[in-house]
Amino acid sequence: MTHIDEQLAGLETMSPARLRAEWKRLHRGQALLNGMTPSQMKRAIAWRLQEKLYGGLPPARLRELDRFTEQLAKEGNIDIGQSQSLKPGSRLVRHWHGKAYCVTVLEEGFEFEDRHFSSLTQIAREITGAAWSGPRFFGLKSRPGDGE
Repeated sequence: MTHIDEQLAGLETMSPARLRAEWKRLHRGQALLNGMTPSQMKRAIAWRLQEKLYGGLPPARLRELDRFTEQLAKEGNIDIGQSQSLKPGSRLVRHWHGKAYCVTVLEEGFEFEDRHFSSLTQIAREITGAAWSGPRFFGLKSRPGDGE
């Protein structure tokens, strides 16, 4: 059994007071939520232990969670269906008027023809000379009424 396995197994026998102390040790500066059950504390502590060992969420995923938080605060709900996550390094290819256009997804934006763009819409406009939705142009989003 590895050290992390021992730590995770040890959470099962911890008293609520010991769980609170472990929370404070691992989550410096983050207050324990009122009403958090021992089961919830165990899961949060287990997550944090594994996060410290294996690494946390990538920056793009953290930004997505921040956007969801803002959307929830403003609108009272989250529309997860509109969110499409593209991994850095992915390549998008679109054939247009007999020519193939290739875009590389970056951590922050996109690369097209050795230039950086902040949005796919900018690239779609560059290719077509017209106002296109970038996600729609590259096939990431269907037209309204196409079965959505």
